[in-house]
Amino acid sequence: MTSNGISIPATARAKEQVLGDEEAGKELKLGEFKDATALTLSEARTLMTVIFDHRRDAGKFKVPDDPIVTKTQAYLEVFSRFKTQETAQAVERILLSQKDLSSFERAQLGSLCCDNAEEAKTLIPSLADKRSDDDLKDLLDEITRLRQFL
Repeated sequence: MTSNGISIPATARAKEQVLGDEEAGKELKLGEFKDATALTLSEARTLMTVIFDHRRDAGKFKVPDDPIVTKTQAYLEVFSRFKTQETAQAVERILLSQKDLSSFERAQLGSLCCDNAEEAKTLIPSLADKRSDDDLKDLLDEITRLRQFL
């Protein structure tokens, strides 16, 4: 409403209030996602591929013809580092053995495929106090060895 009493309609929607305080900084604050299982981009790609292939083969369900699904598949195709199901599973086994890391941290390591410990700790700050550079480098090297067989 203006000073002369005329009502002016809003030109934009009200912004939705964000309730969580999620933050992936030095201390992970994942809110309601704290105990959620995170997937690497390669795992998400494999999961979508298997589900849609099964639906197509069974002839029972139509694969969604939705622009969001299509864009998600295209994104995962480009950015997933491990293209075969076997390699994605091998990386998952390596990461699952890292019991001191959260599901989020493991998924980030498997998706980002950092070259060295400094890069990993910069991109995933919560790793800084969990692993020495040498331990982290060993883990990254193990993941990198799997990338070489693509």
